[in-house]
Amino acid sequence: MKRLLLLLAVALSLAAQPTPKPDEEEEALRAALADSSSSTLDLLNALEAHLKKYPNTKRRAEFDRALLRAAMDLRDDRRIILYGDRVLLQDTSDPQFLDRVTRALLATNEPGPASRALHYAKALEAMLLPMLEQKPGRDAARRRDDMERNVGRALLYQANANIILKQPDEAAKLAEKSYNLYPSAESSRELAKVYAVAGKYDEAIRLYAQAFVIPDPRASDAERQLNRQTLGELYRKVKGSDTGLGDVVLAAYDRATVLLAERKKRLRDLDPNGDATELKDFILPRLTGGTLAMSSLKGKVVVMDFWATWCGPCRKQHPLYQEVMDHYKKRGDVVFLAINTDEDRSLVAPFLEEQNWTKASNYFEDGLSRLLQVTSIPTTMIVGKDGRVASRMNGFVPERFVDALKERIEHALKGS
Repeated sequence: MKRLLLLLAVALSLAAQPTPKPDEEEEALRAALADSSSSTLDLLNALEAHLKKYPNTKRRAEFDRALLRAAMDLRDDRRIILYGDRVLLQDTSDPQFLDRVTRALLATNEPGPASRALHYAKALEAMLLPMLEQKPGRDAARRRDDMERNVGRALLYQANANIILKQPDEAAKLAEKSYNLYPSAESSRELAKVYAVAGKYDEAIRLYAQAFVIPDPRASDAERQLNRQTLGELYRKVKGSDTGLGDVVLAAYDRATVLLAERKKRLRDLDPNGDATELKDFILPRLTGGTLAMSSLKGKVVVMDFWATWCGPCRKQHPLYQEVMDHYKKRGDVVFLAINTDEDRSLVAPFLEEQNWTKASNYFEDGLSRLLQVTSIPTTMIVGKDGRVASRMNGFVPERFVDALKERIEHALKGS
């Protein structure tokens, strides 16, 4: 539905370009769209009919992009290729277009389309490669994982194109590069195909086994079953029976376990909270340097103040929050954490100096807001001694804030 509304909006915008006096083409387009229903196919047909009548329209590039999106929505490979080639001849800056048109071209399994697919896949790889560089911090691991998967797919497209073009050695290099960058069921299977085509059957069997056992949430049950079936067929063809196949699968499982553990560690170095699913798993970077493991605060009531430099109410709340902190400063079982949510962290230290606020208790949220579903600022969270959220205050009422926060802290202390 969202895609349909988007296509409808594009079509209507093409028909509603402001001009002093509507010309014949504009009137014809408006009439055609008015007669079409709200389905993607009807919109596509209306635009195609308009182009047939006005092949030299000045809006040809706009129409081609709209038609390509419609064809992608309909999964119409013939039209994806038709309009994709036209769009990409002029502009290769859209990775979604490059990806989808490349796939459609490869599906033909013909040398001509494969040559164009190879060109587009190289353009996609060149576009995505600079995005691999991720600074450590919030969501860095997820972004890196996504980018490695996307670059790996671009490399697989190139490998498949080279298979069609009968360049098996080049295909093997590209498939191996993809697998090393992003080991997955897909990359394992594609590399296995390359080895099988090259007659390297032992390597192909090893990779098909890897494709079968490697955990991959994006692989469907049907794909896993196909990997298992292909593995069995190839193994029996080479070995004559299934004897020893179980050992091959177990070895593949052991390799996959080590491989994914190494990858998980590398991503965790980028973002320690990348796979954190509970509050106790979070590690927060301290503004003044170092980190704080939330697990180290178990047995204490933790009060977290989510704030930002741009938040006006946060400034008004701060002295009231400080009053509550002063009230509990002699208690070792109550900890106060200021959790900054700014996108640009370089703004935080100068702001604190300007406001004469302490830096010592300030931390960066690093994804904690998403876990705790903090959707407005300021928000105050009270965590009990068991490590679970005991209470939350969205926003604040100045007249009641100090008493309300104290009451919630006392409740957390008694309930722990």
